[in-house]
Amino acid sequence: MTIRVLIADDHAAVRTGLAMVLEGGGDIEVVGEADDGGSAVRRVHELAPDVVLMDVRMPGMDGIEATRALVTGRVCEILVLTTFDMDEYVYGALRAGAAGFLLKSVEAPRLIEAVRQVAAGDGVLDPGVTRRMLTAFAASGPACSPPPATLDGLTEREHEVLACLGLGLSNQRIATTLVISETTVKTHVSRVLFKLGLDSRVQAAILAQEHGLTLGSAE
Repeated sequence: MTIRVLIADDHAAVRTGLAMVLEGGGDIEVVGEADDGGSAVRRVHELAPDVVLMDVRMPGMDGIEATRALVTGRVCEILVLTTFDMDEYVYGALRAGAAGFLLKSVEAPRLIEAVRQVAAGDGVLDPGVTRRMLTAFAASGPACSPPPATLDGLTEREHEVLACLGLGLSNQRIATTLVISETTVKTHVSRVLFKLGLDSRVQAAILAQEHGLTLGSAE
């Protein structure tokens, strides 16, 4: 199955380079480009990509606003590319429901794999900055997560899945850890997001971190 990708970045050279890298993966097709958030939203509705590779700082509508608009419509997954000194933009993108983020210095094989993961429904957090991002996200302003009592609506298995999300595990790893199928994992993840009113598994991972969930605490 071919993964359809749209690249949103205000630098033409960056878009060209990313397109060359992604199409080298063999199972990824770059179906379009956009140079700002507004055109990204319009192009997504025209081209129906599976994943948007989204820069955050662009003229006009930025990547955060575009992410929020696309996640609200649930039309595709958003993978944000950022630089380490743009933390505030990344926090905004994660609050808006992005499926994950990577640094722009990411190696080509990792970028290709990340697109595959996001297309498959997994979240992606760059390991080099994950802890810093989660800590700052949890400490910045009012939490976007529901109060602890809301977690009582989850089943025991859903608690376990949420704890696994907090550890940054992929669907495959969650399936192995809990000895269930990947299809079942996807069903549980969807239910967890619905019950907690969240837009992405990245938000669920942050919630799990905020509440200190572990597999032991879910039992």
